[in-house]
Amino acid sequence: MVLVVVMGVSGSGKSTVGTLLADKLGWTFYEGDDYHPEENRKKMAEGIPLTDQDRIPWLCHLHDILMREHASGQSVILACSALKKVYRCILENGEAGCQSLNNQQEEKESTPRKILFVHLTGPIELIASRLEKRRGHFMPPSLLQSQFDTLEPPCAPENFINVSLEKSVSEIVSEIERHLKSLY
Repeated sequence: MVLVVVMGVSGSGKSTVGTLLADKLGWTFYEGDDYHPEENRKKMAEGIPLTDQDRIPWLCHLHDILMREHASGQSVILACSALKKVYRCILENGEAGCQSLNNQQEEKESTPRKILFVHLTGPIELIASRLEKRRGHFMPPSLLQSQFDTLEPPCAPENFINVSLEKSVSEIVSEIERHLKSLY
């Protein structure tokens, strides 16, 4: 049983990569954006960046979904921006499992790493060009810079891999699949 969060800024391809990887592996896929409350969607559609207070209840709900799947023995892939370390901590441990909700939060070393975070990385210009072509999404391209400003890339001791967006989608999916096979 494996829990994977495909993470990155808006337009990095989380949904595309997550869906294809889940299909290839026969796992369940969840689109994190589907679980945003209407108030969050409205703010983003109006070009207003979300605050931590906006995101925390959403992240707690996603944590609950992941833990439900974990308890039932299901392998799951979740597409979620997970831009800050504390957001990833909430996804993994729930709000109560994180010592504090500030950017300096220190993780408990004894906490097992239940989730593999797959960070899709690439230059802002590449991602901006993708966002310009995307239709029907509530996240406007104007918020991309705020996403990069918020991003705290994963680092040790987090359980993560970085995957470059400058590869084809099939190469990205294959790279993640190879990494998963080497771990599990």
